[in-house]
Amino acid sequence: MSEAKTQPTKTTLKEFLAAVVDPSRRADCATMARLMQQATGEKAVVWGSSIVGFGRYRYRYASGREGDWPIVGFAPRKNDLTLYIMPGFDKREDLLAALGKHKTGKSCLYIKSLAGIDMAVLVQLIERSVEAMEPQRVR
Repeated sequence: MSEAKTQPTKTTLKEFLAAVVDPSRRADCATMARLMQQATGEKAVVWGSSIVGFGRYRYRYASGREGDWPIVGFAPRKNDLTLYIMPGFDKREDLLAALGKHKTGKSCLYIKSLAGIDMAVLVQLIERSVEAMEPQRVR
């Protein structure tokens, strides 16, 4: 069985942030790194070329495929800052309603800019995600 394409790299957070061209997006990424590091107690790990993750958990699909993935993370995409919030947003409707302008996918939170986001609510979303993933956390 093949390994996942996206694997941890040796790129540092500083190197990653320096490569984010847009200054506003770079600042948002630095803020996310600080918040996610505080929530997980883990240092940033750059996964592949575009994801910064914090903490790690082991997943296993019904097919038998398994691998590691960050508990929380972010990626500065072209149109949005994408946040990876495991295990998703079930039972988080109250927080999402108070968050500010965003879109969601299964475990992705898409934000144009942190300027339109209630940061206290975002911190709660991140912290609840980390708590929910604690049983699966790899140390």
